[in-house]
Amino acid sequence: MTTVLALDAGQTGVRTQLLLDGTAGAVQEFDGVLTDRPVLPQLAEVVRRSLATTAATDVEVAIGSSGLTDDMTAEALLELLADGPVTAVHLAHDSTTSYLGALGDVPGVVVAAGTGVVTLAVGLERVARVDGWGFLIGDAGSGYWIGRAGLDAVMRAHDGRGPATSLTEPAVAEFGDLEGAYIELQADEHKVSRIAAWARRVNEHAEAGDAVCREVLHAAGRELAGSVLAGMRMVGLPADAPVATLGKVFGSEAVNASFQQELREQLGTPQVVAAHSSGLDGAALLPRVHPSSALAGRIRTARKA
Repeated sequence: MTTVLALDAGQTGVRTQLLLDGTAGAVQEFDGVLTDRPVLPQLAEVVRRSLATTAATDVEVAIGSSGLTDDMTAEALLELLADGPVTAVHLAHDSTTSYLGALGDVPGVVVAAGTGVVTLAVGLERVARVDGWGFLIGDAGSGYWIGRAGLDAVMRAHDGRGPATSLTEPAVAEFGDLEGAYIELQADEHKVSRIAAWARRVNEHAEAGDAVCREVLHAAGRELAGSVLAGMRMVGLPADAPVATLGKVFGSEAVNASFQQELREQLGTPQVVAAHSSGLDGAALLPRVHPSSALAGRIRTARKA
């Protein structure tokens, strides 16, 4: 009997699901990963909490997570879980699990845009990750990027550097004195998800006719398309390779329209397809990726002796 605990660990939230011989149980939800703090202890705590109410033994944990770096090993996570029923760990960046959920183990490109964003291009032999470099130096086109751009537009309107935007009213409602907003945000340990939440407001105000917000969303779409194009070049994919999109950012019609227009201009007739399933489903597939797959080298696995 095979028991797999799958985790989809993002900055806004973590979802887990226990699968017994392929039959999926209920999805549990937890707070997001704080990428400015050690990630593996946070993942270990979610695993413990997810398994707390089950009597399952010999559990394989399969995780797709934001914030992973090369020094975060499956062996280290397995050691943190040594006192429980976990016998194996499969650990990958959430770009890999998003890819598996969206397209499966076939060549193509997946761009996953939520609070952060990462694009993965997979060829027959090569894999290229584009962006996903975090809110400080990357994540172009993400929810955080959009939310920050919206707040930046508010401050530009406030100090005379930019045109007026209807976002000013909700910003004043949230922060009061706009000139103290940056201090309040800097002190908030959840500042990334808080700023990313402004992406929804940017979209709402764009739909209501705010030109500043529309341009933010159009720019986000161009950024996301640029990441797809870069990935395709790096792994040698043809222009008709499948491109799948994931994440709440693509719920914006303006972002989608800009994204697809940019791809059409560069590729002619891009094959933008619906994602098959989610990053959580992709995490559950980690133990089944064939060793010959181009993605196999991106999965870190450790087993108890």
